[in-house]
Amino acid sequence: MLVVTSVNVNGIRAAAAKGFAGWLAATAADVVCLQETRAQPEEIPPGLFDGWHARFAPCLSAKGRSGVAILSRAEPGAVRTGIEDDEFAGSGRYLEVDLPGVTIASLYLPNGTVGTPKQDEKDRFLASFAPYLALRREKAAAEDREVLVCGDWNIAPAQADIRNWRGNVRNSGFLPHEREWLAALRRDGWVDVVRERHPGVDGPYSWWSYRGRAFDNDTGWRIDHHVATPGLGARARSAVVERAASHAQRWSDHAPVTVEYGP
Repeated sequence: MLVVTSVNVNGIRAAAAKGFAGWLAATAADVVCLQETRAQPEEIPPGLFDGWHARFAPCLSAKGRSGVAILSRAEPGAVRTGIEDDEFAGSGRYLEVDLPGVTIASLYLPNGTVGTPKQDEKDRFLASFAPYLALRREKAAAEDREVLVCGDWNIAPAQADIRNWRGNVRNSGFLPHEREWLAALRRDGWVDVVRERHPGVDGPYSWWSYRGRAFDNDTGWRIDHHVATPGLGARARSAVVERAASHAQRWSDHAPVTVEYGP
């Protein structure tokens, strides 16, 4: 079995102090993909990743922003950063490692705001990322390996993936062209693993605003995805959002999304 968890920690140093360290010490995951670490490797709390092989892609252009990492029980082979687009080189948004039979990536896709340069940046990332994924899948197939891209995709695919979808149809993360971009990946064969394991239901949501009572009322978004090549997607045995027991026990505004893949 291969157990993979993905979680946006919303700042690794703050999360570690609020409960992430205890969660990490207890997890049964073989691989943990982290997003929005907001730290350089030397700024990680000492001892936090003891026992793990840790690989990092911090944001080099602006300290304290973005950043992704992958923790694995087994030492990875090749490690690659970026999506082969100079604009996003060093942006701390994409990291992938090769493990036996599978390439696993941690993604922090840009979060846009309609009518601002942030949305333009997000759209440019999408335009570059789709062909990169196609190329990575092709190369992996030639090596007889599967591909799994975990992370904060900052897009809710459909109405079932956002509680208040009617109020967000004009907001970034639920724009028609963003959802169509994800749908095109699925038509190309990529598998939305969590949705496949939870068909015909609302959620399970993985992000809730800190504002108001969004968490208590489960007014959330499903934006943290495991997107896999078909062979690996078919091997998923379970997919669980590790929702905190209470608002006070949250150490991020996202929850870990854990999938167990069979042999």
